[in-house]
Amino acid sequence: MGSFSIWHWLIVLLIVVLVFGTKKLKNIGTDLGGAVKGFKDGVRDSSTSTPGTDDATAPTPAQVSAAKKNADAVDVEAKTRF
Repeated sequence: MGSFSIWHWLIVLLIVVLVFGTKKLKNIGTDLGGAVKGFKDGVRDSSTSTPGTDDATAPTPAQVSAAKKNADAVDVEAKTRF
């Protein structure tokens, strides 16, 4: 009762194909494959670069010390309601 036989899965597959159609299922599979490939490339690119080597995104020592000084400061914009 807990597991499905091959006939159950074939019936489910037939219903899915009838509802969505083969063209839409092919497009979904292509989109999903492209997304997985992009995710793997992104993970691979981020794991090969070491943190702190990119000078454009690394904070300067002055920025780090200023952030430590203003750690309890709150930056908000005041608005008046009428």
